Amino acid sequence: MFIESLEEMEKIVEQKKFLHWDGWTVIQTFDSERGATSPDGLRVNGRWQIQKRFEPTGKGWEIPSKIVVNSKGKRES
Repeated sequence: MFIESLEEMEKIVEQKKFLHWDGWTVIQTFDSERGATSPDGLRVNGRWQIQKRFEPTGKGWEIPSKIVVNSKGKRES
């Protein structure tokens, strides 16, 4: 799912505690023991995590729908 507007992406990041910004890139971070062997893995405060980076393109940010859509199938922002 593409998010084209900065304002909409800011709302999504604000609502989701596992998302944050790194410049214009949206970062998704979550605890996972798979981080020890994953190319997206990192160790933070003694715990393994997976970090996914969503870089903006000319069309906006391509974010997985499961992050953006609520349990009723509607966009949250």
